[in-house]
Amino acid sequence: MFFPEMDLSVIIVNYNVRQFLENALASVYRAMEGVQGEVFVVDNASDDGSVEMVREKFPAVQLIENKANVGFAKANNAALKKATGRYLLLLNPDTIVQEDTFSVMMKFFDENPDAGLAGCKILNSDGSFQLPCRRSFPTPWVAFSKIFGLSALFPKSKLFGKYNLTYLNEDETYEVDAVSGSFMFLRREVYEKVGGLDETFFMYGEDLDWCYRISQSGYKVYYVHSTKIIHFKGESTRRSEIDEIRTFYQAMQLFVEKHFSSSVFVEVFLTIGIVLRASLAMLSKASRPLLIALMDFVLIDTALITSEYLYFGYLLKFPDYAYPIVWTIPALIVIGSMYFLGVYTTRRHSVSRAALAVVIGYTIVSATVFFFKDFAFSRAVVLISGLINLILLPGWRLLFEMLTGRRSSPRKSLFGRPTVIVGTGPSAQELLRRLRARVVEGYDVVGFIALDRKNLGEKMSGVEIIGSIDNVGKVIAERRVSEVIFSTDGIAYTDILSVIARSNDRSVNFRLVPNSLESIIGKTQIDDLGNLPFVEIEYNIHRPGNRLSKRIFDGVVSGVGLLLLYPLVKVFRGKRGSFVQTVCLLPDVFLGRISLVGRPLSDADEPLPAGGHPLLGPKGITGLVQINQREDLGADEIERYKLYYAKNQSLILDLEIMAKSFLLRLRK
Repeated sequence: MFFPEMDLSVIIVNYNVRQFLENALASVYRAMEGVQGEVFVVDNASDDGSVEMVREKFPAVQLIENKANVGFAKANNAALKKATGRYLLLLNPDTIVQEDTFSVMMKFFDENPDAGLAGCKILNSDGSFQLPCRRSFPTPWVAFSKIFGLSALFPKSKLFGKYNLTYLNEDETYEVDAVSGSFMFLRREVYEKVGGLDETFFMYGEDLDWCYRISQSGYKVYYVHSTKIIHFKGESTRRSEIDEIRTFYQAMQLFVEKHFSSSVFVEVFLTIGIVLRASLAMLSKASRPLLIALMDFVLIDTALITSEYLYFGYLLKFPDYAYPIVWTIPALIVIGSMYFLGVYTTRRHSVSRAALAVVIGYTIVSATVFFFKDFAFSRAVVLISGLINLILLPGWRLLFEMLTGRRSSPRKSLFGRPTVIVGTGPSAQELLRRLRARVVEGYDVVGFIALDRKNLGEKMSGVEIIGSIDNVGKVIAERRVSEVIFSTDGIAYTDILSVIARSNDRSVNFRLVPNSLESIIGKTQIDDLGNLPFVEIEYNIHRPGNRLSKRIFDGVVSGVGLLLLYPLVKVFRGKRGSFVQTVCLLPDVFLGRISLVGRPLSDADEPLPAGGHPLLGPKGITGLVQINQREDLGADEIERYKLYYAKNQSLILDLEIMAKSFLLRLRK
């Protein structure tokens, strides 16, 4: 007879989510205080340093290394065979548990002897309730309600809302059919009676199957509301080559064949429903690039109609026979150019590639018009529409990036999202330093959040403590914060989850930084915070194309400024405001002595290398250093800003710097 040696065995299967795994393990060991337990990590051949991280930072973990990705079920079973706890927990690596989670669950099982398996309350990273943490088996009616959208239309209806039990109160505990595989807590004797997960399921479906088998064996499955975790859903899948939609519906098909094959009608009905739902899901995924292409098609034709009106003064100047060709072929040529440059596939929303595709597309259109004389109505219309599209097609993508924070290139926008850092200890201050050191990380830190109110109004590293952990919601509303970063060193995970749960009605991204300060993790992204050394590279500022485009841009903008603004200098003679000073510098920009964007004007002149161009580019009216001026700006940070600009210089970056400089002046 087997006598358990431990109270609890925690099993985590990992695949390429090192940053999430580190945070999960940190929270697990906090929750293990007072509990006699063991932790297993089964790694499915990750190549992101997960194994090395576990060995270095969590030596007490029992590590099982697989040489290949054997799937969720087989990996868990390998650890289940070695586990010695009287309770067993299967936990996803992209989760965070509260300090009381394990003690609450063990107490629940001690008080409810009929409970065989249970899950807890699970939150998404934005604090919203994760619906799949309690659900029903896919019987014909439940499947019908889900497939045809009735469960979404009538979530509070007991008749239609059974799939995710949306008619039940999430803040109550009750028996359910199944719980989420991201957190499955069970008794050892249940595992010994029912067996492990069915390894026929590679990913998805094995949790549903286990719950079904446990229910059939006479035990009950419960949803327990009195403790909660966060689940950054789907992280392992995003980092694999697995087709998530196909794998999920194949698992559902396997579940139906295994448990509902006794009834031909039921099996056929559910199979048809699964195939229909899978087809709709894949169609929805494939239609997104088509919708973007359709939007581009409309914009291209809009530009063509506009240019026709601008040139001739009225519409429908061309012969009637020409319009079917005129309104389709040019648009298809430009869209085809975008497709071959990856704008609809690998480089979606790429501003530079969209602009290049317009140039290539209209070059082809011009050549085509030259050879087909029947359509050579006006090269001026082609030229005007090409110029309009050179603004429209890259322009809406640039606007999309600025509004959403999504970028097609690794570089993030200078227009950082308003951010608060929760914590005021050394780790929080080091986090601020690293964010500043990375130059552009998409975060504009507006303040710290302290654990109490003692130091409100004080400043650390030039940033004010603007609130305490009990009024984060008010700070978010008043400061219009969109990013909340928790420095987990010194803050209880219970407090973190409490803050997130209270703020679940706000459009805020919550992120966490492990104690190692190596990364910021969140639902939408992982940002590396490591201090990367500068190496010898060919900076953008040295490339002939960048130098030429920058010089042309400087010449055009300063030339227009001289014509429109320079005469005003006489009117404001004697004034020493920043506007007058800027206008007075335009002649130097026009003559190429300085640039609109570059190093500070106060910099010492650099000795010119053999190429005749300053290593870090020209001096400028504004620049990264100028827009980041503050009292504690150190010499190393100034140098880093200069190096970053030299490395990443582009017209888009110059425009962002100029726009941010303008906004900063408006605030003064």
